Amino acid sequence: MTAPASGSVSGRAPAATPLAALRTEVLAAAAEVRGDGAPPAQIRVERPKRAGQGDYSSNVGMLLAPGLGAAPREIAARVGEALAARLADRLVAFEIAGPGFLNLTLADGWYRDALRVVLTEGERFGGGGAAPPQRILLEFVSANPTGPLVVPSGQHAAYGDSLARILQHHGHEVAREYYFNDAGGQITRLGASVVARARGEAAPADGYQGEYITQLASRIDGAASMSAARAGSAAVALLLSEIQATLERYGVHYDRFFSERMLHEGSPSYVDRALEIVERGGNSYRADGALWLRTTAFGDTDDRVLEKSDGEPTYLAADLAYLLEKRERGYEHQLVPVGADHHGYVARMMAASGAIGNEPGVLEMPLLQFVHLVDGSQRAAMSKRRGDFVTLDDLLDAIGVDATRFFMLQRSHDRTVDLDLDLARRESPENPVYYIQYAHARIVTMLGRLDEDRVAVALRGESWGEEPLQAAEHDLIKALMAFPDEVDEAAARRAPHRIATYALELAQTFTAFYRDCKVIGSAPESVESLRIALSQATRQVIALSLGLLGVTAPDSM
Repeated sequence: MTAPASGSVSGRAPAATPLAALRTEVLAAAAEVRGDGAPPAQIRVERPKRAGQGDYSSNVGMLLAPGLGAAPREIAARVGEALAARLADRLVAFEIAGPGFLNLTLADGWYRDALRVVLTEGERFGGGGAAPPQRILLEFVSANPTGPLVVPSGQHAAYGDSLARILQHHGHEVAREYYFNDAGGQITRLGASVVARARGEAAPADGYQGEYITQLASRIDGAASMSAARAGSAAVALLLSEIQATLERYGVHYDRFFSERMLHEGSPSYVDRALEIVERGGNSYRADGALWLRTTAFGDTDDRVLEKSDGEPTYLAADLAYLLEKRERGYEHQLVPVGADHHGYVARMMAASGAIGNEPGVLEMPLLQFVHLVDGSQRAAMSKRRGDFVTLDDLLDAIGVDATRFFMLQRSHDRTVDLDLDLARRESPENPVYYIQYAHARIVTMLGRLDEDRVAVALRGESWGEEPLQAAEHDLIKALMAFPDEVDEAAARRAPHRIATYALELAQTFTAFYRDCKVIGSAPESVESLRIALSQATRQVIALSLGLLGVTAPDSM
């Protein structure tokens, strides 16, 4: 009973949820009152922030009032009357609050219909809302293969993979790609470091330190007699294999590992072609013996070197070529999350994208803030070059895949992450991922005590009866109805943390329901049937939410 690994949906159009249908009816009532059939797009229908303000609230009165020359409260009342006529017995009451909010109280029949949609949609629930769907290439992590993956790469891997799952569930076509720099001076420095260690010498001052260099030297036959370039290539092959294994362990699966060397191969190579395109467009020039990209014409602070005076292309030349190569594969959007220390790099890449002929918006580069491991009161400082780092594998050994991914994702990517190792290890309600997984396992265990036929009858919905629903049942169904909006927002804002926050809130709402509403053995039997169905729908959406984060939904704890 876990969500699909990819978080993907079929090509079938998603069913309109009752909440989406309610918004449509509010817009239609607003258009009726306005009289021109064109209500403002800013009209919202959302759960009120405080209890006692109805089930849902709309700002419709305040938005329509200026154009109609009447008080917002009066306009809200007129919209309420029009909406009551449209919704009939699905609306219990409406009231006007504050400066012109329209608060709606919905009938139990509306809630039962909402529950049916969640159950019917299953793993498709909340998906397929992208308008229009895009072909997106999401390139993430792309850590240089000069050492093992470290903790910050774990943050990037969790973010990129979860974002891909969310975008796929939303209806986009997403390819995951890892770009590895296996060319240039850093590989030579890595090779020189390996050769030095194989000879029992200290690594060069600009080389790489750490025990892993010694281990590499011992694993490469004849390293002591190799050139730096050859030793570097051998070291990259070993490190890349280890990187791939760590990512697979982490639940991150790539569609392609792209070698920088490919951009320099062929005649003409992608680098050659990219340089020709920017030259033809008047976006490059020669000065001081070097070839420069006119990035200032596209918003950068300074022009940048593409080709050094000795004819060697820079990393920017390869980046330019990679932008071209991705475009020629037909991707409408290129998403490249990078670390907060890459702020200047983002400006260069945006300029390069414009210089190569991409439309604005084709390239998007979210900035991810730093991650710190906190053990007690201590923060760990890490540097791959110095060799004092914590590997991602070390972290997975310490707290596991699920905790690592969830703690990496529970805060917005534009905020620094302090990963509390003690909390992540704790099997208690204070640990958010444990709390959510426990809620899922509790439902599985509870429903497992019932005969399968009894559950099947309950899920069909024919035996739910007409008994009044309790407040806790209303709250839980409203929480389920919020999921499609959270997926939409997470996709639009590139914000997986919204799903993490939602999953915790859903688990908390279920806990309150479980406390207030007896499920198995409740009377009459129709009440038990509805609560069985509501529990199963909650389990389903918890599993789907965790699946979008790449976290498992266990059947037992």
